[in-house]
Parts: sequence; structure tokens; C-alpha cells
Amino acid sequence: MAQSNAPSVNHVAICTHDLKKSVAFYSDVMQLKKIPNPFKDTVHQWFSIGGGAALHVIAGNCPTEEHNINNHLCFKVASLPDFMKRLDEYNIKYGDWQGNYKKTLLRADGVLQIYFQDPDGYWIEVNNDK
Repeated sequence: MAQSNAPSVNHVAICTHDLKKSVAFYSDVMQLKKIPNPFKDTVHQWFSIGGGAALHVIAGNCPTEEHNINNHLCFKVASLPDFMKRLDEYNIKYGDWQGNYKKTLLRADGVLQIYFQDPDGYWIEVNNDK
């Protein structure tokens, strides 16, 4: 049987104004694991995001813009209530799709989700592992 040549996700790259602040967010709040990157510099930090894919956080002169919630990264967790407690510990404001503070959204397929922003305003969805 022939192998598919369909693309699969390798990495997602985001630009940050403050690498130290973003690394703390993705390490401490999101609890992503840092992985080696070939640049070995002070401009890049790579994180594992599962399935062999990586998040590349790159310091740069990023445009200052408001990010639309429709463009977001999505992660799943074993316990959404436990994750929400961690967000509370770090004073991260979260809510449902409409922006209702500390509210969750239950999708028609039974997935419970919340939304919040990283230090550069990128939207993140976190949902229960359903």
C-alpha cells in the first residue's frame, strides 16, 4: 500500500515582544516541555505540543495588533477544572467564546472549552480531553 503524501503539522511559530515572559507563560502556565532547537541562541525557544509537533516562540519586532479569537491554538487537558485553577493562580483571565469571564462553553459534541490570551495577545483554547 502506498504511503500518503498528505502534509502533517511540524510546528507552529509565533512572534513575541518579550521572549522571557512568553517562555515563562508557556513553561509555567501551559506546562509545555522545552525541547532543543538548532539555533542555540537567545531569540528562539521551542516547546513540544504533542504528536511530534512543536511550538516555536521567536523574539522579534512583532507588529502590535489585536488578535482575533477565530485564530487560536487549541490544547486539550485531562481536567479542565484543574487547569482553570492554575489559570486563577497565575491571574490569567479566561472565559467562553463570547468573553464571559470564568465561564465555559459546552459544544454540541460534548467538549467543554475556555479561551484566554498569551502575553502577546494570541488566543488559546483549552478543552477537556473528550
